[in-house]
Amino acid sequence: MAEAELADGWVVVKHAPGSAVAEAAGLRWLASADAVSVVGVRGFDEEWLVLDRIAPSPATVAAARSFGLGLARLHSAGAPAFGSPPPGGPVEAWIGLAPMSNVTGAEWPRWYAEQRVLPYVRQAVDSGALDAAEARVFGRACSRFPSVAGPAEPPARLHGDLWNGNVLWTSGSVCLIDPAAHGGHRETDLAMLHLFGCPHLAEVIAAYDEATPLAAGWRSRVPMHQLFPLLVHTVLFGRSYAAQALAAARELL
Repeated sequence: MAEAELADGWVVVKHAPGSAVAEAAGLRWLASADAVSVVGVRGFDEEWLVLDRIAPSPATVAAARSFGLGLARLHSAGAPAFGSPPPGGPVEAWIGLAPMSNVTGAEWPRWYAEQRVLPYVRQAVDSGALDAAEARVFGRACSRFPSVAGPAEPPARLHGDLWNGNVLWTSGSVCLIDPAAHGGHRETDLAMLHLFGCPHLAEVIAAYDEATPLAAGWRSRVPMHQLFPLLVHTVLFGRSYAAQALAAARELL
């Protein structure tokens, strides 16, 4: 990435071959909800993105509450189906440097197993990051999804890669960057915030829960929702994340 000064302000120029179109579509879809600040897209093509530069500020309790309220509104904006890509976005998209398919499904537990867990288990086995016995643990965990997923919820409009590095604290709130946007379960975004940490997370969640109450037992479902990012990290970074992913899977057994 590089920064450049234009006549109307500074921008960030990002080289993202293959993923630029998906990222631009995701940012515009999230912004269209008018719920939480999202970095502005100045322009893009198949390889490059030009984005507004965001001026950072310290994280505050007030900003955290604003973020929680905005995230609740974003999720409530909804999506056509679980796995649906943003309008104009490709089916074959990305989460970070890993491929991610936006194939739709009607039932979240089955869709989550087939499109967000098992594909990365197979990739991790192929790369040697998981062995066959460990892969079977994830298979058994997936079979538990229908009974532990909690009450059915409509598809939410997810950021999809909501770790702290993609949450930029600004004056009074946050600005979101680098999404892997798709239709999914709202608890998945919240589980990723818990996995990698977030300043004033208790205040974020409290404000979210006030705006759109979370279903009973949501905390017990955090490990299930963390399987997706943990397996993506196992694929990208190897055995260093495999143990954490296995521990999350075993909590479901």
